[in-house]
Amino acid sequence: MARVVLAPALTRWLPPTEGHPGGELCMQLAGGSVGELLQAVFARHPVLRGYVLDEHGAVRHHVAVFVDGQCLRDKRDLAQTVGEDAELYVMQALSGG
Repeated sequence: MARVVLAPALTRWLPPTEGHPGGELCMQLAGGSVGELLQAVFARHPVLRGYVLDEHGAVRHHVAVFVDGQCLRDKRDLAQTVGEDAELYVMQALSGG
C-alpha cells in the first residue's frame, strides 16, 4: 500500500477525530495511480475533493502533489502510475508576492 500524506493546510478542513487531532495526516492506501490514490482519500474524506481537484477533475492550480519527492508536472494527468511502496504528498502551494 502507498503512503499518502496530507499537509496541515488541507487537513484543517477535516473535523478532529480521536485518532487525528489535527496537523499532517498520513494514511496507507491502495492504488496503482495518482488518481486512484486520490479517489481513496476522497472515499475517506469527501470534503477534500473540492479543495484538491477542480471541476474538470484536475489538481487545482494552488495544490501541489508529489510522488516520491517529485512534483506532479501535468495536473490533468492523474493516470501516472505509483509503486506499492510509493509516497504521495498533497499540499497547498503558495503564490503571490
